Amino acid sequence: MPFYFAYGSNMDAAAMRARCPKSRMLGRGRLARHRFALMADGYATVVRDPASETHGVLYDLALSDMPALDRYEEVSRGLYSKAIQPVLRADGRPARALVYIGAAPPASGPAKNADYMKGVIVAARSADLPAPYVDFLCGLLSGGGVAAPQRRAIKWSPPTS
Repeated sequence: MPFYFAYGSNMDAAAMRARCPKSRMLGRGRLARHRFALMADGYATVVRDPASETHGVLYDLALSDMPALDRYEEVSRGLYSKAIQPVLRADGRPARALVYIGAAPPASGPAKNADYMKGVIVAARSADLPAPYVDFLCGLLSGGGVAAPQRRAIKWSPPTS
C-alpha cells in the first residue's frame, strides 16, 4: 500500500476513517521544501518553498480507498492533482508519499473558509504537530503574519561497516 501525506482536513483521523476505512494512520510526517498555503476557495495546498516545511500526518493508504480519496479531493474536476513526494516520517526515516496539490494558486490574507481552517487546526493539534507550526496555521486563520516554519537540516550519517 502506498503512503499518503495529509496536511489539511485529512489529518483528522475520524474523517479519514470515514473516507478511507481500510487505510491506517502511521503518525506524523514532514514534507520538506514546501509551504502550507490556502487557495482562493479557502482549501489547503502546498507550494514549493526551499526554506519551509509542511507538517502533517502519514497514512498507509489502501489501494481500494484511493478512488474515494480522489473523489473527495475532486481530482477529476481539477481541484487537486496527485504527486509522489519525498517525506520524512516522525522517526526521521525517509519515505515517498502521495500528496494532493491544489491546482489554484495560493491566496493572500485571512482564510476564506474559516470553518475548514478551524478543522485543520484541530486536526493538527490532535496529531500533536509542533506548536510553532500550529501557531503558523492559527495565523492563517486570523490573517496574522506568522512566518512559515523554516526547514530543519536533515541529519544523515553514512552506514558504518
